[in-house]
Amino acid sequence: MKILNLLLIIAVAVLSNHNSTMAKEWVVEPPPKQVIGELTNIDESELTKRRNVIEKYLSPSSSDKYKSVAGKLGLLRALIEQKVFDSTNTYELQCMGIIFGDAFVQELDMHWIIVEDEMGRDPAIRLGNSSIIMYPMTMISKRIEREEEIDVFELFNGLVENIKDLEKTAD
Repeated sequence: MKILNLLLIIAVAVLSNHNSTMAKEWVVEPPPKQVIGELTNIDESELTKRRNVIEKYLSPSSSDKYKSVAGKLGLLRALIEQKVFDSTNTYELQCMGIIFGDAFVQELDMHWIIVEDEMGRDPAIRLGNSSIIMYPMTMISKRIEREEEIDVFELFNGLVENIKDLEKTAD
């Protein structure tokens, strides 16, 4: 929210310095109202169903490794490197995002929540009771759909570092 307020202030300042008439015509809409809630039993079932889509690719010998963050990320990396899913497999790619989110939950003080707005309901992960919320379900799918190279370990570690930095200033 602090970042959004800062962006609004910058936008107004730029517009008012650029052209005072234009600044009067520019209307900045408030962000959509979001309702943050705990997962329902149905939400939990949906997350489990999505995890199962990816976990079926575990070999019997890798089941124990999968219990760790590195094991989860390793499974995701293997699926990406082997191109098991392409950009048209949005559901499966989003299932990979749930596993990616589970790695954050395991690594940090995060937990799964539901965020509801006028666009619908989405699973997200939240750091404690802070305002730091991430939407990991689409983090992998969007990158693959844009044909970007993905190193899930690098992405994960970078985001963990960013979250820890944000945590120091979060409300």
